[in-house]
Amino acid sequence: MNKVFPNADAALFDLKDGAVILSGGFGLCGNPENLIAAIHRRGTKSLTIVSNNCGTTELGLGILLKARQVRKMISSYVGENKEFERQYLAGELEVELNPQGTLAERIRAAGAGLGGFFTPTGVGTKVAEGKETRVLDGREYVLERPLRGDFAIVRAWKADRWGNLVFRKTARNFSPVMCTAAKVTIVEAEQLVDVGQLEPDQIHVPSIYVHRIFQGSGYQKWIEKRTVRPRAG
Repeated sequence: MNKVFPNADAALFDLKDGAVILSGGFGLCGNPENLIAAIHRRGTKSLTIVSNNCGTTELGLGILLKARQVRKMISSYVGENKEFERQYLAGELEVELNPQGTLAERIRAAGAGLGGFFTPTGVGTKVAEGKETRVLDGREYVLERPLRGDFAIVRAWKADRWGNLVFRKTARNFSPVMCTAAKVTIVEAEQLVDVGQLEPDQIHVPSIYVHRIFQGSGYQKWIEKRTVRPRAG
């Protein structure tokens, strides 16, 4: 069971134009930096990307957006990216906004094999337009469908060669559910170790959900905003 690839470029060998990609990360936290850079080098276009947001103007998924490789974004937050705003207002980018909890649950539903779920979030707003609604126990709910991907791209803190994954703190975010909801899950690991070196009770995603893995490198671990205390006087 050899899932280890030499690098991000090799792991993305079958990525084609028009693919749907689930990308782990929250803002810039936990972004799969190596895989984003490899997709940029590959030049794959017309991508649909499912992620909490699209990075910033220059960093994270914003790199792909700026290179005009993204056709559609399915996300819950679209701030801090001027190019995102420009493309959307110019009609160059399709955007599907989801409340953040709904976005996470749609991905989880795909991984769990569910056909959808009813939620009160978004009832009476544009989010609910064109969707089935139902009154349950006197309260109105809207039906949300699962979100599946052709690929999931994820960064783990530690992983073994079989693909058991451990995330670190808030870098965990959307990544675990995304691993379950894609046809092919590709993981870059900050630390890639031999099988048996991870404590079983500490594993966040078991290897059954991971198809390809490689040792990441050169991490910048971008920060969206850095605030420092002003100097006295």
